[in-house]
Amino acid sequence: MQSKSNNSLIKVRQLTKRFDKLIAVNDISFEVFKGELFGFLGPNGAGKTTTINMLTGLARPDSGSIEISGLDCSKNPKLAQHLIGIVPDESNLYPELTGYDNLCFCASLYGMRKHEREERARDLLEKFGLSDAANRKFAGYSKGMKRKLTIAAGIIHRPEILFLDEPTTGIDVASARQIRQLIANLHDSGTTIFLTTHYIEEAERLCQRIGFIVQGKIVRIDTVISLLQPIQKKHTMVISVLHPDEGLHHKLISEFPEYSIELVSKGQFRIVSEKVINIGPLVRCIEETGGEVSEARRIRPSLEEVFVNITGIELNAMKKEKQKNGRSS
Repeated sequence: MQSKSNNSLIKVRQLTKRFDKLIAVNDISFEVFKGELFGFLGPNGAGKTTTINMLTGLARPDSGSIEISGLDCSKNPKLAQHLIGIVPDESNLYPELTGYDNLCFCASLYGMRKHEREERARDLLEKFGLSDAANRKFAGYSKGMKRKLTIAAGIIHRPEILFLDEPTTGIDVASARQIRQLIANLHDSGTTIFLTTHYIEEAERLCQRIGFIVQGKIVRIDTVISLLQPIQKKHTMVISVLHPDEGLHHKLISEFPEYSIELVSKGQFRIVSEKVINIGPLVRCIEETGGEVSEARRIRPSLEEVFVNITGIELNAMKKEKQKNGRSS
């Protein structure tokens, strides 16, 4: 990944956007480097979509500057439109057109010649596994198929930068997995990608650098490797207990001061240690109080823990958002 400022494709400085009294985006600054897959991670309502809308010319900032590939887009949002592809969180394709016709129409908007756009449409339909549905109306596509065609439409003109807004929200697990692979393939082919998501595991799998945004403000930007480094040496275990005694949590804290022991829910404990966790003494202590260990599993360090530490937002809040959007983790 390039990390020098002169390799920046996107430069944002002190960007702010208000809706009446609500400050949706609050004085944010960041850069996205050429060839990078940059993640914008935060809960719903954090300002992710508003930021993308300003970067792609769909909304005007109240203040601040936007530079894309050396072009000042602050006063002329459409200046860099030929360089970018946009995949919104809701499809903007035409339900009455076929998949093939939708792609050809999108290509015509970018001035592609008939032969070129038809060839490109067929190539993308095959690449995205949609050839069999090429002549079906878009309205009849599944949610996963609609999202894949929307991504295909976003890259029909081979953009230098692709903006993806919540690309896997509201679709089934299998389709989400396919789309993540498509995104990874696009990045491997050299496309610079700006991805917004509130799925922490998605950001961890795909992105090189991540910006955490909460209530319109960026609270941290760093590489995934750097974000995970402080917790890589920690050991974490979750223990589930049947028939736990009311005083079990306090007893465990008292008996094992070398561990950080958190009561996650009734009968479930999260144990964190700088050293390897010795499960035997813990089990004996639990059994002495009349409890029974039903499960004990080690947890690998993840971006979820980093996110909670930095933002103060509990994972349960993020999980509720996933459920609201109709997809399990």
